[in-house]
Amino acid sequence: MKRLLIPLAAAAILACVATGASAESIPAPRDAPYPGTLQLEVDATDLDHRIFHVRETVPVAAGGPLVLLYPKWLPGNHSTTGPVELLAGLIITAHPGGTRIEWRRDPESMHAFHVDVPAGATELALSFEFITPTAAEQGRRVVTPDMLGLHWEKALLYPAGHYARQITVEPSIKLPAGWEFATALDGAIRTGDTVRFAPVKLDQLGDSPLYAGRYYQRHDLDTNPKAPVRLHVFADRPAELAAKPEQIAAHGKMVREALALFGSRHYAHYDFLLAISDNLSGIGLEHHQSSENAVGLGYFLDWDATASGRDLLPHEMEHSWNGKFRRPADLWTPGYDVPMHNSLLWVYEGMTEFWGVVLATRSGLWTPQYTRDVLAQYAATFDAGRAGRQWRNLQDTTNQPIIAYHVPQSYASWQRSVDYYTEGVFLWLDADTKLREATRGKRSLDDFARSFFGVNDGELGPVTYTRDDVVRTLSEVSPGDWDAFLQERVEGHGPRAPLDGLERGGWRLVYTDQPSTFSTGVDKANKRASFSFSLGLTVADSDGKITDVVWGSPAFAAGLAPGMILLAVNGRAWSGDVLKEAIVAAQGGRGTIDLLVRNFDTFQTSRLPYHDGLRYPHLARIAGTPDRLGELLKPRT
Repeated sequence: MKRLLIPLAAAAILACVATGASAESIPAPRDAPYPGTLQLEVDATDLDHRIFHVRETVPVAAGGPLVLLYPKWLPGNHSTTGPVELLAGLIITAHPGGTRIEWRRDPESMHAFHVDVPAGATELALSFEFITPTAAEQGRRVVTPDMLGLHWEKALLYPAGHYARQITVEPSIKLPAGWEFATALDGAIRTGDTVRFAPVKLDQLGDSPLYAGRYYQRHDLDTNPKAPVRLHVFADRPAELAAKPEQIAAHGKMVREALALFGSRHYAHYDFLLAISDNLSGIGLEHHQSSENAVGLGYFLDWDATASGRDLLPHEMEHSWNGKFRRPADLWTPGYDVPMHNSLLWVYEGMTEFWGVVLATRSGLWTPQYTRDVLAQYAATFDAGRAGRQWRNLQDTTNQPIIAYHVPQSYASWQRSVDYYTEGVFLWLDADTKLREATRGKRSLDDFARSFFGVNDGELGPVTYTRDDVVRTLSEVSPGDWDAFLQERVEGHGPRAPLDGLERGGWRLVYTDQPSTFSTGVDKANKRASFSFSLGLTVADSDGKITDVVWGSPAFAAGLAPGMILLAVNGRAWSGDVLKEAIVAAQGGRGTIDLLVRNFDTFQTSRLPYHDGLRYPHLARIAGTPDRLGELLKPRT
């Protein structure tokens, strides 16, 4: 073997890598004020190139080493999603004097930039660009010709060594001519198209995104002067703003139902930011006193067809109590450079998903029948289509945002993704109906919500919680071995999904040959034909691409895989209707359904010996049992 000679300098670098040492240290955050106020100016007028031009002033107390950080661990994402790769053109100069300073990226932490502040300098002037994605495959599109969404924390650098709540920033933004804006930030003063805001702590700034656009409408959902709630709507075109009074009334009732549930407010004001657009990428992201939501066209205009997304706003507002005011202890961090731990996302997100469904129904955004259709679809997905529960429990899915944030999977039914959301619905439905059963209808998860999240009315917090706090409060609502209850459902492997609460609620999962309104709407919105509960595959309408194959299904057993192109069914050109007809014709028979598919540059015929017909999930009442699910969904106001 040839001996490898390593130069001394390279050997030193390898030694640092081997021992975990860094050539330059990054100060750990301290709970001590940063001297001075950072000035942040964002120019958002370059719509053609979709670029935010940023100028920032960072005061410095003395010369010497300084580390500037780009946010890495982002709240709400529960992950290392700070897009430092979108930062470009960074130039730093020291003042007085205007001397340019070279920066050095940390070799281990790509979000950290080292600078040497010259003696006598009192501030650093930074200029750079935040290059927003111009195509969907690059990331979330946040700038269009008609609207934009700004996450302030993605357009700044901040000094290391201090808690985010100890760094003060005075932000401003220059908007395209004539555009309106909305944000939870206070103290806005507009001069022409430049808007300046009152100084704010860095953690609050990062928790207060801004929407702006050409076409805008505001609706007041709660006019309480102590804590008003407003819905700010931005759209691709003016017609999309035309909401009917009853539609806005349902959103207002949703707010009242949330207040009735928790019995408290933990915001000085709350601002829903809603974009109705086919150009701005979709999003639903919680913040303490606002939420940013982006949905497709037709939210108001095509009310019936867009029903599936109407639990989004209830979900995000519920986070003001669960996730922002009360926060899992291991998800609270002093700054964006400290790792988060997601162990309680089945409470933070799972319970929020549960209450999002409930509040959508109590407010009239969904009908009870539509909600039952939603629950049936979710239940069938986990009961029949999540083989991955055999090896990966619900607890481990809370690590998914850190493992791979929103990355498409080849076999989601086996790999599992962020299942703590929708499987969490059944975890908490199980808890609710168990409480109702044990107390003969006198107590429910509503009582838990008020006791756990409704404390300290008017305070912003955060107040952290642990798993033991959850168990303790459940026991106070109704005594029982709640620790064992949660362990079985969060850390167990089934074999079935946790549907006990559904059946204890008086309903059973069944299958018929007719799709529900919910499943039909979702397939139409996603431009697909889904046969998940029969053949076990989903196909795109446009080109016949197989987008999903359920692990262990007839389609999986026949060798079909995502990415293949379905060309023909039993010798006829593929279409959703043709495949349905073939499934119906094969029911009760002995033959096969023959699918001609293209696999890269080869063609193959997969023969599926499937004879059980079309299967779509629904809920059916269990005769002679209390309708506890119905009681859960009843309005409180």
